[in-house]
Amino acid sequence: MAIVIQPYRPEHEPAVAEFNQRLRQAGEDENMVFYRWAQPRWLARTAESRIFNEFFVVVDGGIVRGGYALKSQEFFFPDGQIRSIGYYHHPLSEGIVNRAHAIVGTLLLRDAMMRAPLLYCLGMGGYDRPLPQMLVRLGWAHCLVPFFFRIVNPSRFLRNMQTLRSSPSRKFLMELAAFTGAGWAGSKLFQGYRALRAPRSLEAECCEVASFEGADAESLQSLWEQARQTCSFTAVRDAEALRTLYPPAQTHLTRMVMKRNGAAIGWAVVGERRKDAKSKYGNMRVGSVVDCFALPGEWFSVVRGATQTLERQGFDLILSNQSHQSCNEAFKAAGYLPGPSNFIFAASKKLAELLAPFEEVRPRMHLTRADGDGLPANF
Repeated sequence: MAIVIQPYRPEHEPAVAEFNQRLRQAGEDENMVFYRWAQPRWLARTAESRIFNEFFVVVDGGIVRGGYALKSQEFFFPDGQIRSIGYYHHPLSEGIVNRAHAIVGTLLLRDAMMRAPLLYCLGMGGYDRPLPQMLVRLGWAHCLVPFFFRIVNPSRFLRNMQTLRSSPSRKFLMELAAFTGAGWAGSKLFQGYRALRAPRSLEAECCEVASFEGADAESLQSLWEQARQTCSFTAVRDAEALRTLYPPAQTHLTRMVMKRNGAAIGWAVVGERRKDAKSKYGNMRVGSVVDCFALPGEWFSVVRGATQTLERQGFDLILSNQSHQSCNEAFKAAGYLPGPSNFIFAASKKLAELLAPFEEVRPRMHLTRADGDGLPANF
């Protein structure tokens, strides 16, 4: 029987459970499994949906050999048009553990490109991974999305940042810096220097909100209409999209609207990174600026408000991935350091044609972790 790729339906759920079990038995990461349920628990498609997820599975004689997710969402393009495009995420193939099924990964991507020719990938863990290597070979346009971090608690950072404690000598020096207070002093001096050089922007009111609904909706819609022109390429972030992406039920996220004279000048969504990433961050509490948007000239006020909120919540380290050059400058001014990024944006050939010339469009693309596969909990 020929291999077919079908929409994931409830009758496939037992076969998907068996597929996941085979991956686990082969020693794969226990989180490296496909969705248990056919109906998406986040962004399920409805008749009115502008943003929605769909799942597809590879069926080989009744046995599931892989699957992928496709998120459809509207984006603002360099030509001023708004188009719905596809985001390819969570591709899983039994070829990971059994080379007899190596072709499945290629079939998954080909099927997604047929369903959504305007297709992108985001994240992917670095250029050494199989998926980005395949996309490069296929001629997709690609770039790294810059990564920023701010150390809030230097002592806990020095004692817990596992990726930096990679040798006995490094571990000793980091312990020494934590014990003597040298790390704390150096961090505070750096933050003080950045504060002196920070833009002298007007004060803004940072209002935490339970949702992006109600009284703020009109102001947020106006903000989107004004600010989108500063972006060459960005997901639509109007009031309706914010209500869909960040509903009140997502209580692990903090939403905030920055206002001046009662009008929104920007907004941000922040939250805590996954607590199971101890191999990287040890026992630190790690926060993230998940998403943000601002009027021209107001990025610093938004980043500062988001940062102060996470600091009040007691995080030891704050991380973010941001692509827009104005947003990047605001993060640097707010005391963030750039770090090595493994967060890749890749555009299919059809999508890249609408983003040409890519190197000119790239600096004003606005992409964050919210545009990837991290939401709602894995950012």
